[in-house]
Amino acid sequence: MYPTVSEVLALPVFRHGAPTVVAGAAGLSSRVRWVHAAEVADIAGLLRGGELVLTTGIALPDDPPGLTRYVDDLADVGAAGLVVELVRHWSDALPPALASAAERRGLPLVTLGRETRFVAVTEAVAGLIVDAQVAELRAAGQVHETFTALTVAGAEPAEVLREVTRSAGLPVVLETLGHDVLAYDTAGGAPGELLADWAQRSRNVVLSERTGYHAQAGWLVTVVGARGNDWGRLVLLCPSEPAHRHVVIAERAASALAVHRLAAREREGLERHAHRTLLAELLASPTPPGDLVARSEALGIPLRGRRLIGVCVRPSTTVGTAHAMAVAETLRDLAEATALAARRARVAALVGIVDDVSVRTLLSLTTAADVDGVLNRLSRELHQPVVLAAGTTVTEVGQARRSLTEAAHVAQAALSTPSPKPFHRLQDVRLRGLLHLLADDDRLLAFADRELGALAARDKAHGSRLMDTLRHYCAHGGNKSAAAAAAHMSRTAYYQQLARIEQVLGVSLDSPESVLSLHVALLVTEIRTNRPPAAE
Repeated sequence: MYPTVSEVLALPVFRHGAPTVVAGAAGLSSRVRWVHAAEVADIAGLLRGGELVLTTGIALPDDPPGLTRYVDDLADVGAAGLVVELVRHWSDALPPALASAAERRGLPLVTLGRETRFVAVTEAVAGLIVDAQVAELRAAGQVHETFTALTVAGAEPAEVLREVTRSAGLPVVLETLGHDVLAYDTAGGAPGELLADWAQRSRNVVLSERTGYHAQAGWLVTVVGARGNDWGRLVLLCPSEPAHRHVVIAERAASALAVHRLAAREREGLERHAHRTLLAELLASPTPPGDLVARSEALGIPLRGRRLIGVCVRPSTTVGTAHAMAVAETLRDLAEATALAARRARVAALVGIVDDVSVRTLLSLTTAADVDGVLNRLSRELHQPVVLAAGTTVTEVGQARRSLTEAAHVAQAALSTPSPKPFHRLQDVRLRGLLHLLADDDRLLAFADRELGALAARDKAHGSRLMDTLRHYCAHGGNKSAAAAAAHMSRTAYYQQLARIEQVLGVSLDSPESVLSLHVALLVTEIRTNRPPAAE
């Protein structure tokens, strides 16, 4: 809100005095907080920084060391500049020592060739500062009104960021405290350039205050969230020191985002609880409660006369080994994102967390809906690295349990076989998916124990890794060379291990049927090891 030295020198009262910049031109962009007329050499101790000092020079020393010390003192306290009237002490030019010191310290040194009323200068600069402050206050008031209206209207983050770029004319990014980008607005620029290597760049910007400017990065950063419950940072990309108005915009936008998240959490929390209850009841019994359909319809999710599809959404990375609170937070965020994606895809859906690893969804579609099209839209709208799996499409509420359970098994199987597919069905995970569906069958478990029990016992007793050797062999379709390379063993040593497996199990690995049986048993063992917790 303060004018620069250059802007002050452009005032009519200064132009009348015939100003000439003698030295320190690099500091002409410094802000002038006030104008101070002083005729003493030790004035620096009375200044606070940002003052433009006016003097006739009559009390300044003539010796070079004294003049150098005078300039250094002004620069040390942060004076904006020094203006000397060439009338009373020096009439033609300033002493070289004064100019040399000002140039060295980057302190603007200006001479006035004609007598000037310093009081008129002070009044003119004070008026300029007051006008700027009033304009800044008006602009800040407008910013407050704009973002208050957005807050009251419950504006989405994208709307808030769009208003930031409109008001500030700067690109803006909303990120998590872990430096993942949640939303952004390029202000007309290229997204690739804005977000390139974002996480690393963001980690390098560390500020001690809630709102601050990192000059090296050119980032104005403010923390988003209530104190003690911060969850993100709002970053405005400012190539130069931000104006006060930009700081106000950033802070008001951060407040609007924080309020939106709190309101959304409260709203979504109640909705998720209601949805979770219905989904849990569907999964708990083959026969759903008689009032379940009516309760679902009361939530705006019709189930009668619809096509129903169970969907399971899981983070692409396993969350089961993380801290319980972090896992719960991840799933809550994923449930909210899934519900929002369903709304954007314009599909009615029950969305809730019914176990410790995934979000379950029951999609309710019209009979004419394109199922694959809906699943593709849902995947696109999620904007998160997830595995999305769908069960069989059913038409009866009593069959929804089967579809939901099937989706969970498909999602677990899909995690073991990464694929770029937007969503997965049972046919996409093939044998592994079928085994997931049959994982609770005692006959299947007995088969796996019968096939591999002796080998597992051998490994346990002797500390060998014959199970791993067999797993590599099956995974590479019986190609011994490829399996040996994958196991990081020489072919000779690997072949010896295969012979030992044949001896322990009493089978021939040259028999396709034997290898198939062993591979199925290995998959069952893997499924049992990685089995997710049962639904509530």
